[in-house]
Amino acid sequence: MSIATSEVAAPYAQALLSIAQSKNSVDELSQTAGDFLNLLKGSDELSAFLANPIADKEAKRGVINKVLGDDANPQMKNFMMLLVDKGRIALVQPIFESFQALVRELKQTVLAEVISAVELSDEQKETVRQKVQNMTEAKSVELASTVDPDLIGGVIVKIGSKVLDASIRGQLRRIGLQLGVS
Repeated sequence: MSIATSEVAAPYAQALLSIAQSKNSVDELSQTAGDFLNLLKGSDELSAFLANPIADKEAKRGVINKVLGDDANPQMKNFMMLLVDKGRIALVQPIFESFQALVRELKQTVLAEVISAVELSDEQKETVRQKVQNMTEAKSVELASTVDPDLIGGVIVKIGSKVLDASIRGQLRRIGLQLGVS
């Protein structure tokens, strides 16, 4: 996310958090934001439509209403309609990502991005979660797990700006650097 984008997204994310706290619906709005983010990441078509400045605002409202459904939290629906009205719906992804970061901060939760060569079992995920929790002294840890077969084996764990590379690819790279091989 660029600095300009994060500067625009931050006040909206903070406003959404304020709404969620005032209505005692932080968990519900965070879940809805996460679901919507997953949908955006899985649908280039939806992302492109919402980002299209030429697309009609009413059409965007209709799509959002269909995506959220009738049972959606009214605060979330109103917030997203506000984004459409203000011409900021194209920034919904960085806004929701910032919102989720604020929620994690509020709940003293850390996000650990785990990249592994193969899918981790539940037991392995729990082990990583415990180790990250001990390292960061957070109340809880949220894992975002992805698979990258190029790692050969092991894992890479990213926590904020810190990276712990315990992959075979990383070890081979470090050995190569020590030997003067690039």
